[in-house]
Amino acid sequence: MIPKSFEEISIIRDLDSRYFGCLDLSDPKNLEIKSVVQKTVTTIQDDIAFYISKNMIVTHELTSKVFDNNSTGNTPPDDKKLHDVENKVIGFFEEETLAKNQFKNALCKLGHLHLLLGEYSEALSAYQKYLRFNRNNYWKNHEFIYGIGIAYFKLRCFKWAIKSFQELLYLNPNFTCANDVHLRLGFMLKHCGEYHIALKHLQLALLYTYPSTFSELHVKFQIAHLYEVQNKHKAAKKAYEFLLNDKNISLKLRADVYRQLGWMYHCVECLGEKKERESCALTFLQKSIDADPKSGQSLYLLGRCYAGINKVHDAFLAYRNSVEKSEGNADTWCSIGVLYQQQNQPTDALQAYICAVQLDKDHKEAWTNLGILYESCGQLRDAYACYLNATKQASCQKATILRSEDNISMNKDAIGFSKGLSQRIKFLEIQLGQAPLPSITSKRRQLCSIEEAWNLPISLEMNSRQQQTAQMLPRQGPPPPYPHREISESPTPAKRVKDDALNPIYNRSEQDCQDTIQQNKTQYIQFNQNIITTLSTHNLDNVQEGRLISEQSILDSYEYISNDLYTKNTNCKFEPGTILSINNDETSRHLNEDSEYTEFNVSASISDLSQSFKIQMDSKQLLSAVKLLTIEDPPINCTVLQVNTPPPTPPDCPPQKLSRDQLLPPTPSVHLENKKNAFSPQLQEFCLKHPIAVVRGLAGALKLDLGLFSTKTLVEANPDHSVEVRTQVHQSPDENWDTSQAKRVWACISHRSHTTIAKYAQYQASSFQDSLKDENDKGYAGSQIMSDSDSKDSVSNSNITLKRKKHKSSSKMLRFGTNVDLSDERKWKPQLSELQKLPAFARVISAANMLSHVGHVILGMNTVQLYMKVPGSRTPGHQENNNFCSININIGPGDCEWFAVPDAYWGGIHNLCEKNNISYLHGSWWPVLEDLYKENIPVYRFIQKPGDLVWVNAGCVHWVQSVGWCNNIAWNVGPLTARQYSLAIERYEWNKLQAFKSIVPMVHLSWNLARNIKVSDKKLFELIKMCLLQTLKNILHTQEYVKFKGVEIRFNGRGKNDASHYCGQCEVEVFNVLFIKEQEKRHVVHCLSCALKLSPSLQGIVCLEEYRLSELQHVYDSFTLYRTQGLAYTQ
Repeated sequence: MIPKSFEEISIIRDLDSRYFGCLDLSDPKNLEIKSVVQKTVTTIQDDIAFYISKNMIVTHELTSKVFDNNSTGNTPPDDKKLHDVENKVIGFFEEETLAKNQFKNALCKLGHLHLLLGEYSEALSAYQKYLRFNRNNYWKNHEFIYGIGIAYFKLRCFKWAIKSFQELLYLNPNFTCANDVHLRLGFMLKHCGEYHIALKHLQLALLYTYPSTFSELHVKFQIAHLYEVQNKHKAAKKAYEFLLNDKNISLKLRADVYRQLGWMYHCVECLGEKKERESCALTFLQKSIDADPKSGQSLYLLGRCYAGINKVHDAFLAYRNSVEKSEGNADTWCSIGVLYQQQNQPTDALQAYICAVQLDKDHKEAWTNLGILYESCGQLRDAYACYLNATKQASCQKATILRSEDNISMNKDAIGFSKGLSQRIKFLEIQLGQAPLPSITSKRRQLCSIEEAWNLPISLEMNSRQQQTAQMLPRQGPPPPYPHREISESPTPAKRVKDDALNPIYNRSEQDCQDTIQQNKTQYIQFNQNIITTLSTHNLDNVQEGRLISEQSILDSYEYISNDLYTKNTNCKFEPGTILSINNDETSRHLNEDSEYTEFNVSASISDLSQSFKIQMDSKQLLSAVKLLTIEDPPINCTVLQVNTPPPTPPDCPPQKLSRDQLLPPTPSVHLENKKNAFSPQLQEFCLKHPIAVVRGLAGALKLDLGLFSTKTLVEANPDHSVEVRTQVHQSPDENWDTSQAKRVWACISHRSHTTIAKYAQYQASSFQDSLKDENDKGYAGSQIMSDSDSKDSVSNSNITLKRKKHKSSSKMLRFGTNVDLSDERKWKPQLSELQKLPAFARVISAANMLSHVGHVILGMNTVQLYMKVPGSRTPGHQENNNFCSININIGPGDCEWFAVPDAYWGGIHNLCEKNNISYLHGSWWPVLEDLYKENIPVYRFIQKPGDLVWVNAGCVHWVQSVGWCNNIAWNVGPLTARQYSLAIERYEWNKLQAFKSIVPMVHLSWNLARNIKVSDKKLFELIKMCLLQTLKNILHTQEYVKFKGVEIRFNGRGKNDASHYCGQCEVEVFNVLFIKEQEKRHVVHCLSCALKLSPSLQGIVCLEEYRLSELQHVYDSFTLYRTQGLAYTQ
């Protein structure tokens, strides 16, 4: 059944996903290996089929016997027979447990072998079956996670590939193929518009000193292109030019760099005068073609450049050559159509556009151009259908510019273009509805219909490779359907005319439509001019290179780059060539292992040893247990969660179905009458009991002087103090429209800039004056509408409609002053002193506040931040950093409207963000309330008035919009409860998985808590102790590994208020054991994983220790459960 010879066993034994990219089975040199792999695949498939059939048959027979013996309910005549059957059943299931393990491992091995053969669908199928049978322990098999990630990547399932690779790096950042994982993550995240995190992964990939399937120059090319798609053109130009100066650059890569530079010079105005840019563009594109004569894309862009300077003949030649080189390319055919249309050759233009939309039915530009062509020929029905297809495809293509709040750019041309199409569609609907019935004498159409054109052959002038591209052009299939169900989708013209008579919109003749156009000639010409102008500037000359390079073409580029480098790496830890060697002393052992399909899995042995680590151990026992761990390989993952915990994932929403009233719960609130109420323990208990709570009348009860935080006082105190400004679109609180104002979306637009308190105060005041003036101009009725829209209770359908219309017509922009730092006691002493009047649980600094034990400043968390607002200022949806609680006080004079969701539902909101193509952590989003209600997610909604304190409990998701002109102050607190600590470390670990920096250093904080406080809450004690155990184990293991590498550990010490350390590359917290490069002028701290990327042997790396090991052991041993009756609150 399995390979019999020692050679075959040694070949198959260690083959797994790690060899992907290193072992090329298509290489004739590896025919022997490929043959063995194929034979093994067939054998495993047969064994799996046999196991499944046997399992089904035997289970059925045994259970049937049991049921037959008990079917009558009488005692069987022969108890011994029944006892034998029962024993057989028990024996079967005992054997079944062993067989099931073999079966699972066989599925995983099958996935690995399919992957190496390039059979990605089959590999994914096998991996998914393995996952189904091993859902509770799959995360211990790192080779499986890597393999299924590669399969997803190859099948373009980027969402799932990203999740798999993130899990792998979280579980084992030192995985053998971690550099390839970073590369693929960087590439996919760039493709998905997550530019910041993509750059982070690509830069991490550059750190690796050992070979990968992607060369260093190719990584730098991807980084340069990343700058380009972010419109950082000068940085991109500099990066491209740096690549060209490298002597080792390949011709293929040189061609790509010249192509990108050429297109940038053609499109980007900031690179010089137009004539000079066009000259440089032609030069660079020609150099690209010289370096790679087979590059159809470079030829296409060259044609675009020639067309831009009206060299029509040269453009045609370039396009023709591009079609010959790259076969089916919708962009090329669309551009050819434009040239034909400009040369007044409508029939040829029609054929070119049809080729474009056949190759890419989602090609918005081709559909739009085709519509313009039909309309210019008086065929309004065909034009109408084309415009509808264009807008349909546009709505399906969600803009990646909305994925990160720091990389948002509103494309006004695109918005205007979409508006123009919508207006034209409405205009044509009116004209077609008013046109007279068709008659026999109607003028013959100049162009054939879309249905007829769909089946026409390509023009001979452009058809030098018609036979080669036949598979690319699905001419047998029908064109996209005409709008409205009544209209036939049949390509037969006669049938279409018959159905036209049934539809009142299409029951007019084309000749009469021509007459109607003449009556509206001015509007028609004006629209055509606008559309053609927009096309020439947006569709044709300014198509973002993201369409040309960052999507399918980049996928193809990645393929050829990867395939060129899929060779044997002699410097790798494992080599494909070595699998042919045979160790005769271990042959019988390997034969036995492979007969059971047992895989090589390093993490399994480590996992078994980890079972022995418990919080009941003292430091000496812990040290002894660590010495049993291997020191030949570095420690893999330091988690502060429980031992052997799977990777963190967003939780499922509670299953309980909520009623409409439960989806709109009343907000917990309490009104304070006096200072005694404010300082009562019941107030803290009330706040900790609810996801969010409003404490009303706080300022009055405590006699807080909120005037200290007014804009006037702030300007008088520190007028030049920095303010971060967010430029946003003014919208009503329960609405969020896309840039074209066509539909509700989640993406929340916000541009970042900076100003001073004095300048923002001027803007705030002028905004108020402008509003008063507008209100006076509108009169009484307008004032009533304004007050309605400003009221929290005004959420009726009629009011929503009024606000929507107002928003759609105005699209007013506003500026929101945020993150004003009030941490400096020298500047803001009166303000900070006033906050000492608050009860202890709400103060910025308090012994009962975890964040006060960090030992250093975390801006905006254990310090006060101020927000300066005008009406409509939005704080988008989020959870607080590391899920800590938050205090927010409205200074006034205006109100704020709050929306909040309990933390148990954050997984549901995370899924909705993914559904809307927005990053939950990195993105800027404003939930659509109807979407939340459909997903059974409740939403608190309330008004915060001046003097009200809002308590945001741990993990609560919330978003806020100002109703009037106001200031707010806010900070975070960490009550000493198990729930708060648990949610904080869970988010700390999930942030690591997402490569998102946790600004609260939870490890450092946990050790300080162990030093400073006595814990009587058993659950809180166990959580903190587990964090100490895990981190001390990691420190001991890391030090043993470093010593094994021959690196001396130097004591560095730590200052009293020194900030916690984070890795300068991956941004994870680095506690106690720091790594820096010896020769660096500016010392950058690295974690062990990043230090190993720089130097696998750690040569040239200095290892520093912040705390003596004896000190940490003393803290660990001294941290015990405080048995005396304490004041700690259990939540």
